[in-house]
Amino acid sequence: MSLHVGPQVDELVWGVGPVQLVIRLGGDLPPAVSAVRAGGIEHHLYATPAVEILTVDGGHTPASARLNHTEVGANLRYVAHDLLENEGTHRLSVHVASSDLEATWHLEQVGGAPAFRSWVSVHNAGSTPIGLRSVASWVAGFTREGVGGGALAGWDLVDGASDWLGESRWNRIELRSALPRLREELTGHNPRGALIRTSTGTWSTGRVSPQGFLESDDLAWGWQVEHNGAWRSEVGEDTRGGYLALSGPTDDDSSWFVELAPGDDFETVPVAVSAGTGLDDVVANLTRYRRIARRQSADNIALPVVFNDYMNTLNGDPTTDRLLPLIAAAAEVGAEIFCIDAGWYDDSGYWWDSVGAWLPSTTRFPRGLGEVITAIRDAGMVPGLWLEPEVVGVRSPMADILPNDAFLQRRGVRLVEHARYHLDLRHPAAIAHLDGVVDRLVDEFGIGFFKFDYNVDPGPGTDLDADSVGDGLLQHNRAHLAWLDRLLERHPDLVIENCSSGAMRSDFAMLSRLAMQSTSDQQDYRLFPPIAASAPFGMLPEQAANWAYPQPEMTDEEVAFCMVTGLLGRLYLSGYLNNMRSTSRALVEEAVAVYATELREVVRSSVPSWPLGLPQWDAAWIALALRGTGEVEYVSLWNRDASEPETRISLPQFRGRDLRVSTVYPSALAPWDITWDQNAGVLTVRAASAPVSARTFRLEPAPGV
Repeated sequence: MSLHVGPQVDELVWGVGPVQLVIRLGGDLPPAVSAVRAGGIEHHLYATPAVEILTVDGGHTPASARLNHTEVGANLRYVAHDLLENEGTHRLSVHVASSDLEATWHLEQVGGAPAFRSWVSVHNAGSTPIGLRSVASWVAGFTREGVGGGALAGWDLVDGASDWLGESRWNRIELRSALPRLREELTGHNPRGALIRTSTGTWSTGRVSPQGFLESDDLAWGWQVEHNGAWRSEVGEDTRGGYLALSGPTDDDSSWFVELAPGDDFETVPVAVSAGTGLDDVVANLTRYRRIARRQSADNIALPVVFNDYMNTLNGDPTTDRLLPLIAAAAEVGAEIFCIDAGWYDDSGYWWDSVGAWLPSTTRFPRGLGEVITAIRDAGMVPGLWLEPEVVGVRSPMADILPNDAFLQRRGVRLVEHARYHLDLRHPAAIAHLDGVVDRLVDEFGIGFFKFDYNVDPGPGTDLDADSVGDGLLQHNRAHLAWLDRLLERHPDLVIENCSSGAMRSDFAMLSRLAMQSTSDQQDYRLFPPIAASAPFGMLPEQAANWAYPQPEMTDEEVAFCMVTGLLGRLYLSGYLNNMRSTSRALVEEAVAVYATELREVVRSSVPSWPLGLPQWDAAWIALALRGTGEVEYVSLWNRDASEPETRISLPQFRGRDLRVSTVYPSALAPWDITWDQNAGVLTVRAASAPVSARTFRLEPAPGV
């Protein structure tokens, strides 16, 4: 069903379900979000132009480096809008124009999810080129209309810092402190600064998360930039309120520029935005949206347990003799997929700069890789392989076989990063090479699982056949996603893990397509809990592959600690299980069984919350909770400091009721002391007397209450 409506409409309420937008269309002003309905309340918002376009011949007013306040954006006027509903997807397209530049702001709601996907397309309707420097995918006020210079009072920004081995470190920033009162209203001009977060290459989550949240006492916003390359988020204050702006690459940040010829079009990267009553509410909204908007597959429901031989185990040095005992042990504890990680293609002993042909080693597997693959399958598991498809080592034979134009380059010279060339997936030879590799491994060995790694970032991009290096990179990013789509169309049952030096590219553009995301390369098991607990801010719990890598030398409490780290996500096993003593091995087996029989159904259908607040990197206590549709809640608790053995957890949802607290895992170790104060709604927990310990609990109202 499609409806075209002309300029006589002044305001439109759009969206289904608990979150709706009120959009100003008419009048001699640009279209804007004027209100949001969330939690049964309509919040009137500071209305700022929804479409902001920076061009070479149309800058800012006043001068700034912001995404908003563009001359083009201020001059765009409503032309018409279209409403479309098709198979549960609702779409609104708002058409605007100014002189020879036309644009359409697209909003989409998928399957009734309480979030909106937003993007903008630009068309040159004139006779001369238009130079684009930035085009925002979303711009809207987030504070109430009419509060002026006090707009940011009571608002916090929650965003995530990231680094290799230190992913998903979420922090709370008081906006009024970060953006102090400047008395800009005395000048008659809006301010020029903002809180800006950017990613400039292909590690889209390498420094900061492309997701973020804004929270006040009765309204919260959440967002994610859905792009596997450069992006920008911006939170700022104008004289009439606070605004949020989101985009893909820009000229200022990532050397992006596009010359739009007459008749040509450009489309921004998509972003998703939601609103709610508080942080947990808006995270729940985005979680529900991610489940609906991702690629649907059998793996989304099955969530088989994966064993990978890399982490703290073979570390990229597999052989037949080393793998066969691990395969047997992994099958015995209940693993359902066995992935042979890096090194399986290497004869030299140093594989880093020779990757690219992806042919099995003959020295590591003297009787052929097929012997090991057969052992995996005979043990009842699906065979998997590690692959880093987008790179070719400088010593690889593929470096000479593929044409120069099949690689990212600058001024005709191939980009080199850490002794690797980077394929340009716009080129048909690069695509043909990767298709041949994947199809051959699937056909020859029956591979059902791939770990796609990505250990280099080539920087701003390529200037080959592009208006700018940022333009070349954006084209490559989109070609990469298209390649993944075609691959999964050919092999719909293939399970692919998204890995990128841990989680350096864990954006939703990738995670909407791929099954799971390794959340870190962190090898210290005591440092993994804050990463595992924080991962659901940026991805689905069932996609968060948190390493559980117990070792033979660990105490039973340490083994259980490792296993708890994996239980409320996608359980991802490693470790020398074949060398473990019986009690430790039993703890691993119990964790896999509990996951298979109870927890994975919970993980794939629940929403996350954090009963101890944002997980802190050095905190003694870490907590992650998953809430289902009923009244049952699961909580994993980690104690990392025996000198602080006790913590108090606020559970207002159970206040005034008897609460049953059951230990889900581990059952064989000393129980923790639990005290419930139903009047205060506070659970007091005292950990085992061990240097580190962890438990997963089930919380539910007592029967009859």
